[in-house]
Amino acid sequence: MTPLHERADVRAVYGNIDGGILRKIYPHDQRFTIEGCRVWITHIGGHPKRYAPGIAQQFKSQPVDLFICGHSHIVKAGYDQAHNHLHLNPGAAGKHGWHKQRTAMRFVVESGKVKELDLIELS
Repeated sequence: MTPLHERADVRAVYGNIDGGILRKIYPHDQRFTIEGCRVWITHIGGHPKRYAPGIAQQFKSQPVDLFICGHSHIVKAGYDQAHNHLHLNPGAAGKHGWHKQRTAMRFVVESGKVKELDLIELS
């Protein structure tokens, strides 16, 4: 089976339990702009009112419109009023960890805005 990153344009980061192959393919975090939306993806980021050390400071120096992070395995989606961006945590799609349900998120970015956000529960 062909890996996803060889079949499609994939923007991803590695997590703390990912092995060497994924760490070679994906960076620790990614910043990019797509359709006018400034995006930052990182693994350990926390959540509004309780970001990981240094994260909130980076929002001030490098503002984003969409912040995506994981690590907690807890699905969350909400708007961070203090830093003026959408915060997403897609939960956990993998089989390792304490989560009972594997999840992912799907959305569309159009004209700088996230639309059609869907939570996907994987079997």
